[in-house]
Amino acid sequence: MRNYISEIIGTFFLIFAGCGAMVVNTYSGGALGHVGVAMTWGLIVMVIIYTIGDISGAHLNPAVTIAFWIAKRFKGKEVLPYIIAQSIGAFLASIALKVMFPTDETLGASLPSGTWEQSFIMELILTFLLMYVILNVSSGAKEKGIMAGAAIGATVGLEAMFAGPVCGASMNPIRSIAPAVVSGHTEHLWAYVVSTILGAILAVFIFKLTRKEKANG
Repeated sequence: MRNYISEIIGTFFLIFAGCGAMVVNTYSGGALGHVGVAMTWGLIVMVIIYTIGDISGAHLNPAVTIAFWIAKRFKGKEVLPYIIAQSIGAFLASIALKVMFPTDETLGASLPSGTWEQSFIMELILTFLLMYVILNVSSGAKEKGIMAGAAIGATVGLEAMFAGPVCGASMNPIRSIAPAVVSGHTEHLWAYVVSTILGAILAVFIFKLTRKEKANG
């Protein structure tokens, strides 16, 4: 149960800080700027990994949980409970933002600036890189160690920095689902769900081609 509670808390603060930065940037007339928003995403990921990485693994992301399972680093019976916990945290955060900023139109939802095809391909590649980094710096299904948080947080911040203006740089199905549903902006939501999961799964297969490891169950 402590794993599930940790995932709820971790995912709550991921969405509250990340999507919150996007909402606050709009609310304040651009006080944070795009760089500030990207840095917030990277920093909150790093902070949460160092905080709960040794408890639940700080997945915070259904695509990551599914990929760990496919990589045989995570038990299948834990996949659904983890995704449910992540969903609870994400929706609570989006609802909290809606209560505080009721006039905000999107609540930080992932929306393509161009075509959905462009965003689909971009999200697939971004999530591939994120998951590839995670697999290389994590131990089993746990994102821990002195450099894991910094490496993963830096990856998220980097990708949000250059890809955010194009696709929103979601890399996380529930990060896209929660604000989209709460704000009512569900257009092209499927593309963000499918592309991020595919990108994470693809990273597992490429990782197995480039690394040898013992399965951790």
